[in-house]
Amino acid sequence: MALPESAVAFLSDQIKRLRQLKPKRRIVFPEGDDWRVQSAAERLHHEGLVTPILIKRDRAISEQDARKYARLYFERRRAKGITEVEAAEVAELPLYTAALMVAAGDADGFVGGAVNTTAETVRAALLAVGTAAKVHIVSSAFIVAHPNRAFGHNGILAFADCGVVIDPSAVELAEIAIATAATTRSIIGAEPVVALLSFSTKGSAQHAWVDKVVEALRIVRERAPDLRIDGELQADAALVEAVGRSKAPGSTVAGRANTLIFPDITSGNISVKLVERMAGAATFGPFLQGLAKPANDLSRGCSADDIYGSAIVTALQSSNASV
Repeated sequence: MALPESAVAFLSDQIKRLRQLKPKRRIVFPEGDDWRVQSAAERLHHEGLVTPILIKRDRAISEQDARKYARLYFERRRAKGITEVEAAEVAELPLYTAALMVAAGDADGFVGGAVNTTAETVRAALLAVGTAAKVHIVSSAFIVAHPNRAFGHNGILAFADCGVVIDPSAVELAEIAIATAATTRSIIGAEPVVALLSFSTKGSAQHAWVDKVVEALRIVRERAPDLRIDGELQADAALVEAVGRSKAPGSTVAGRANTLIFPDITSGNISVKLVERMAGAATFGPFLQGLAKPANDLSRGCSADDIYGSAIVTALQSSNASV
């Protein structure tokens, strides 16, 4: 299926931005034996976009590096009771080797999940890379390119969290909203207009699920008062200007949202797959939010093109990793 124009424009913009980064970013792939990963890495190298590092079964890292990564993992996990022998064993696992390469500064980001599950990939990133300062929860966001460019920012929107946090509390939902706003700014290149979604708009329904979203809005406005955010909003009120004016008059977000925050993983995951399969949207990601350095997950059903796109965004994320 051909990519919608919005997706082509988005990817072209990412590539232009990436070519401006010096030096060239090093992206490590822990599943280097997979043909899709090899195809994507070859294309990235041929086009001069990143320096790919493939971890393969028949290509072991040096003993010196192995000791370095084992020591780094031991230092990170010793407070949890891990032994040096156990740390060395974990550090040899490809996902952890890749994550520790990023943590050690030997790579600028990693892209995994073509073979491993999301849980395995995220766990390696959490334990080996760690979270950014002042971050209490790691979440994820999809970049969605819709064929109708009237939606979001020229057809581009961020959806979160559709892959990691199953049932966020109000505090966690607020953190996801703030993190995803940063993703919209850094990856989409637009000022975030954030909608906290619900089955209710501005008190049209009463339920504990609605209360959670309302409380999340209060927390975000307290922590990030300059962020353009509103809720609770139904999806049509968030996306369609006429509906937004009718259901949430006076809202600066209703009908204009480019960043959609779902109340739980069920609604988020279902929604991102529906717009992809039934509305002809293209999706990029999921991209992990809240890590100290870039590490991103893939679907096990991903294509070489998916891996190529994720690697480009991961490389761009590395330019903001210290911010």
